[in-house]
Amino acid sequence: MIRWLLLLLAFASAFLGLFTVVKVPDVVSWKAAVLAGEFGYWVAIVPAVILFLTLFSGGLRTTLTFWLSLAAVVLLAQPCLHAWWIGRTLPERLRAAFGDPAHPLRAHSAFSFATLFGPAPAPVAARTLEFSPKLSLDFYPAQGRSGLAPLVVVVHGGGWDNGERSEIPELDFELARAGYAVADVSYRLSTQAQWPAQRDDTVAALHYLKAHAVELGVDRRRIVLLGRSAGGQIAEATAYSVPDPDIRGVVGLYSPADMLFAYQYGREDDALRSPLLLRMFLGGPPAAKKANYESASSYLIANPRVPPTLLVHGTLDTLVWYRQSERLTDKLAGLGVKHALVSLPWATHAVEYHQQGPSGQLTIFAVEWFLGAVMR
Repeated sequence: MIRWLLLLLAFASAFLGLFTVVKVPDVVSWKAAVLAGEFGYWVAIVPAVILFLTLFSGGLRTTLTFWLSLAAVVLLAQPCLHAWWIGRTLPERLRAAFGDPAHPLRAHSAFSFATLFGPAPAPVAARTLEFSPKLSLDFYPAQGRSGLAPLVVVVHGGGWDNGERSEIPELDFELARAGYAVADVSYRLSTQAQWPAQRDDTVAALHYLKAHAVELGVDRRRIVLLGRSAGGQIAEATAYSVPDPDIRGVVGLYSPADMLFAYQYGREDDALRSPLLLRMFLGGPPAAKKANYESASSYLIANPRVPPTLLVHGTLDTLVWYRQSERLTDKLAGLGVKHALVSLPWATHAVEYHQQGPSGQLTIFAVEWFLGAVMR
């Protein structure tokens, strides 16, 4: 019975490890890929123990268990090794794209094996403020900074029809502790209003924060928009379409940049039922609401005057196609806009969910470098 249990655990670990090299199928939750790619080094302890237990045993079943355990350990550990390799050159890539940050980063390197086992960021207390009727933001004051602090406006994800500003608050804690004021904002979901309501809500939050900049300790002339997934689309489209010189840059984390492209290649039976989501968000299909699809697409409205842009995307993302960030990167390169795309070959969606993990470390490093460079 014990040997069968070991074989089953070895098989399950190896199967999970496959999601660090291939996309998770629609019949499996994408969160399994997050577990494999971002927490896999913890999961790898199980097959590593099994590997040791079967090392000196014989028999077909034991041999199969051994090789499955070995494969599992390699697959689950490789994201960390890959992250270390990417981290070796990431500072030079960011320096070439944006220049040096104004002050040294808190992290000594883009990736550290020691950080994998470190503590989660300590919480930072927030003030909840209403910036528009029935819409609020969570404001995190900059920690350890004297004078007015640069501001990061965070726009949450959730497929436009759900999600809330309290998701993944650890990113807000990290940025506040790095010396940035952070405003994590709400917006009307697609169940309440269609685009461009979400852009209008983001602009309303910006106006509120600027109007109260002194009392909040914010430098209204140094602002970066940061969004994840659907929020990245909102942040990019807002930064690219609103003529505001105070917006110094925009960060898109695994975000869709071209709504027409998304509708063309989305499937009614995919993990998100993408075409339905887009019709809800934009008011109908492209034939009926082409102007909304275009104004919501940073790829289509990009021009040489848009602010510097940092993109972070997992190549195995099943919810937002990695090709979205690739295409926007190519467009910005052709326009001469400062930009960088941090590609994470083992990662799916929600790359910053586990900040101590391989994707989390690289993402935080890249974001803090970008903020320090564009808000000098």
